[in-house]
Amino acid sequence: MLYSSGATHGRLKESNMKTGRRRYTDMRFAGSYGRFSFLAICVLVLTAGCSKEDDMKTRHFLMGFTPVQNELSSVTGEYAYRKLSAQADIINHHFDNGVPWEESLSGTEYDSRIVADWTVRKERVRTGQKTYVSVTPINAARNGLAARRGSRDNMPLQAPWSNYSFNDEAVKTAYLNYCKRVIDFFHPDYFAMSVEANLLYLFKPAMWNDYLGLHEYIYRQLKAIYPDLPVFTTVAGGPMLEGYLKDNDHVQQRLAAMQVLEFSDDYALSFYPNPSAYGAEAHPVNVFDELFSISAKPLIVAETGYTGQKVPITAGTRLTAFQPDAVQQQKFVDDLLSASEKWKAEFVIWFTPAEYSQEVATLEPAALARREAGLADANGIPRTALNSWVDWFRRRVVE
Repeated sequence: MLYSSGATHGRLKESNMKTGRRRYTDMRFAGSYGRFSFLAICVLVLTAGCSKEDDMKTRHFLMGFTPVQNELSSVTGEYAYRKLSAQADIINHHFDNGVPWEESLSGTEYDSRIVADWTVRKERVRTGQKTYVSVTPINAARNGLAARRGSRDNMPLQAPWSNYSFNDEAVKTAYLNYCKRVIDFFHPDYFAMSVEANLLYLFKPAMWNDYLGLHEYIYRQLKAIYPDLPVFTTVAGGPMLEGYLKDNDHVQQRLAAMQVLEFSDDYALSFYPNPSAYGAEAHPVNVFDELFSISAKPLIVAETGYTGQKVPITAGTRLTAFQPDAVQQQKFVDDLLSASEKWKAEFVIWFTPAEYSQEVATLEPAALARREAGLADANGIPRTALNSWVDWFRRRVVE
């Protein structure tokens, strides 16, 4: 599918995309030639009623996961794709591991490792499944220009790139070319041109104005080339909530988010409620109503998760560890999906189906929260929250 001014983009959800999963009861035939027993007939009647009830339940949002980068060939990666095939109608290809800056600027070929990664991702998208791709010019720490991607991920920037600002002409040209290559390869249904952009204002406010220049430029250029493609930025929801971070002005954070959302088709949220300064509280009552009401633009839950075990936090940070458990995780899933239906979200991405195997010691607190937020543990053993996810996924998707 090519994007052009004459193309019709598949933004609207097909009403028949998913039919309700029917629950069948295994009945035994009684007597010769398979005559039903009275009990079996009763079970049949009751099951038919349940099937009808399932068919009547609906949802307005798509549901999906993110196969974690560098885990695609691992046991966890295989588990993720099984869940993506069986319990997701949208897949998120999330690239937060650097940008091939030099090659994008010069127009030369990307490293074979990048091409291989893109190819296996594209090949494993199930027929009929929507595709959401997210890239970002901001580094994983959200305090500067994205690192370089080539033969490895997140390689240090070398001169002159290490000296460039976000608004430098070379950065603008290279990043636009990169976005175009990604779009033309994956032909996504949704495209995030930056990830958690407002965190740059939180961690490095001196770079904010330069970033806004790049942000507006990329958005305008992409919309001119791909007018039917939803193009947006994602914003981190936590800093926009009062009390989420210590010593944080949530009003200022909302204003920063509004600046990037001016050039964004959708209001796409990233939200991980733990670790945070909420302490022992799992997540405040009505937190989703507060978050989802900040912008009137179409709502997307671009990435979210809730860790199933305690996350260690280094002393002196603005975050606080608490003791989550399977019950709290399931409540978060229940509240999230109910609110997404209430607010008519376009889709919800749970960041990863299962914990992945990257060493805990190498991860920052926010990354730890994502790593351990699987609906199953690292061995693929389901947590109770998966039941809530499956119950919602069984519902029929409607516009």
